[in-house]
Amino acid sequence: MNYQVALQFEDGVTRIIECAPGEKLSDAAYRQQVNIPLDCRDGACGTCRGHCESGVYDMPESSYIEDALTPEEAVQGYVLACQMKPKSNCVVQVPASSAVCKAAAGQFKTRIKSVNMLSPSTIEFTLDLEGNKPLDFLPGQYAKVNIPGTSLSRAYSFSSVSGTNRASFVVRNVPQGKMSEYLTAQAKPSDEVLFEAPFGSFYLRPISRPTLFLAGGTGIAPFLSMLGTLTPETLTHPLLLVYGVTRDEDLVGLEALEEAAHRLPMFDFKFCILDTQRDDVLKGYVTQHVDQNWLNGNEYDTYLCGPVAMVDAVRKWQEESALGCKNFYFEKFSASSEV
Repeated sequence: MNYQVALQFEDGVTRIIECAPGEKLSDAAYRQQVNIPLDCRDGACGTCRGHCESGVYDMPESSYIEDALTPEEAVQGYVLACQMKPKSNCVVQVPASSAVCKAAAGQFKTRIKSVNMLSPSTIEFTLDLEGNKPLDFLPGQYAKVNIPGTSLSRAYSFSSVSGTNRASFVVRNVPQGKMSEYLTAQAKPSDEVLFEAPFGSFYLRPISRPTLFLAGGTGIAPFLSMLGTLTPETLTHPLLLVYGVTRDEDLVGLEALEEAAHRLPMFDFKFCILDTQRDDVLKGYVTQHVDQNWLNGNEYDTYLCGPVAMVDAVRKWQEESALGCKNFYFEKFSASSEV
């Protein structure tokens, strides 16, 4: 069985390649036209040094010299692509741009499958990929979707799971927004839509401690992708999602969250609405509804996706409350300056 290795470049582009058992990472990359920089191929120069964020691999000390990689660096997960042999799916940070490595993001031609108004403020649209090759990305990453009939594009997080021929997105209905106007007034089934993907360093790592998901508005999208990827076998630590919206109409995706809670025993979620007249829901901001006893003595990870102001507010809350976490991963978004 081949392994999938996600190569993350310093300009935000991700390229996922296949590596055969016993195959060196650099050989697999070159076989798939990804030119990871290297000078020696013998573990002597350190040019191909990167960092393995997740996964299992074989790279014995005898395969390289200390000038290329120190014992301390090896313990920290640094690897040499010319000597690393993946033994599972892996994520590897490559300290070079995708342009240098000739590994541009994939270009995809798709057709509109459906457009659904989840609420007056939120649109879900689904695209079918042409051809038989499935779309691979890390759950949490995004695509740059072209607005048909223009040269403009918008960055949207996938709400669907990787490895299929279909891509879904949950996006805000922006008044007078070019993509919003296209989706609500012009889009028809089978319309051609182009996009580039995958992009972004916001993606789900292996969950090794209690983990907190914080979503604001359509920032729920990448978490739907993450939850769709998890299984009871891969989720063995508590996972809590707190989902906040401004108005009643902004609340979407509850059926998917309920399905995930039913399927994943270690997962739970709650939602809150800032501006509502309802008495049967939590009100206020997401930070008001995180039980400090749940935070495991600050031994927890945080994933956050929401507007810029929300990301800044959560960071301030953690600092002022001394509730800092082990790892803080975030994606913040704002409306395009050119709606």
